[in-house]
Amino acid sequence: MTQAIILGLLGGLGAPEIIIILVIILLLFGGKKIPELMKGLGRGVKEFKDASKGEGTTEENK
Repeated sequence: MTQAIILGLLGGLGAPEIIIILVIILLLFGGKKIPELMKGLGRGVKEFKDASKGEGTTEENK
């Protein structure tokens, strides 16, 4: 299901467009900031998945 969403979002983008977007991100944030951004993004996606499964960390679950 997640793959279908990603394909839906990126369906109209080809390789040149994706490369241009990646270069712009690299210029905006710099090489040292990108790993931190990806780590934060991964953490956010994990938290979203856990919350959608009902495994979120709330005060009641602690």
